[in-house]
Amino acid sequence: MNMEPIFYPPAENEIEQRVKRVQARMVAEGLDHYVAFCPDNIFYLTNFANAVHERPFVLVIPSRGVPQFVVPQLEIPHVKTRAIGKIELISYFEFPAPQGQAWSDRFKELFSENERVGVESICPLQIYTEIPGKRIRSDIIDDIRMIKSEYEIGRLIYSCELATKAHDLLLKSAYPGMSLTEMATKVRGFIMNELAKDNKNLNPRATRITAVFQPPSVSHDPHNFTNIDMTMEEGGPHVSIINAVMNGYGAEVERTFFLGKVPEQAKKPFEIMLEGRRIAFEMAKPGVLMSEVDQKVNNFFRKQGMGDYLLHRTGHGMGVTAHEAPFFAEGYDRPLEQGMCLTIEPGIYIEGVGGFRHSDTVLIGEKNSVMLTDGPIDIDELTIPLHKATAIY
Repeated sequence: MNMEPIFYPPAENEIEQRVKRVQARMVAEGLDHYVAFCPDNIFYLTNFANAVHERPFVLVIPSRGVPQFVVPQLEIPHVKTRAIGKIELISYFEFPAPQGQAWSDRFKELFSENERVGVESICPLQIYTEIPGKRIRSDIIDDIRMIKSEYEIGRLIYSCELATKAHDLLLKSAYPGMSLTEMATKVRGFIMNELAKDNKNLNPRATRITAVFQPPSVSHDPHNFTNIDMTMEEGGPHVSIINAVMNGYGAEVERTFFLGKVPEQAKKPFEIMLEGRRIAFEMAKPGVLMSEVDQKVNNFFRKQGMGDYLLHRTGHGMGVTAHEAPFFAEGYDRPLEQGMCLTIEPGIYIEGVGGFRHSDTVLIGEKNSVMLTDGPIDIDELTIPLHKATAIY
């Protein structure tokens, strides 16, 4: 397995192989066409990243032959600039449009009568109602995206290495009083500069960077980033988050850290979180059910008296987004396979104390999991001396 970082766009053959895998699954499921509206699925099969608005972009994939892309006429030059691989462009002038000239009129011309048409689970009703024939819910593209090619592994390694460097910068810059705006500006600026340095043809439509932290007064509420005036505090636990799509491929690295001192009440939950993380890493091997990984971690937390402080699953997939299938989750009875990429991030959240979560992006290898991100792990490494933090700032 190639473990070298890659930052350049995919070759035409890479895209064509993805389309062929989708078409092979379509034949196996007896589908004549497959309709993709999800921008992430369209990007995966075309290298074109679009913003969803009132003008629909719809990719129609036949069981054999070249995909057809229904797009607004004004976007044709944009598509030609970014798209890779063979696609037939089907344009419409505008939305809304007079009867006979709408996007849906061009769209329906692509189908024959009485066809079996695969449809994504998240397909909007606006698109769904215009699909002729027998509509069959099927998430073929999402399933195919779960197993990464050699090229994709290289892209993920690149994103993860950059995310690790950015997170190191976050920790080295941390000091009591540092604002969310200051930190985000510094870290996001670093990532964008590095991306542009490596690839001057960087696509901002395929780049989304979240670089935030939560101080101990907020970190028990893991998705609360609504207060832009948040500042770092002496003590902890703080939780740092870098979750980003970097020119088309995602990475995530997070840590629980402290400034100056570790409150006594934070020591036990931190160590319990670390053990849950260790259990997940030990189990993350090909053939193991993802539900079993999450269940074992959660059962350990419950036995340690932390059952009331569980708020989420052990991890999620990573790919052309920074948050997708597959999932380390109870009830998700799918075995891990070589080539899957996921986060491992079991967490504990105690109001009045704070949140405890490390997250790393990992690749499922031939026999076990391989960390693609990196960073300090232990509580001593993650307790930043105040004089050091202030001096670096």
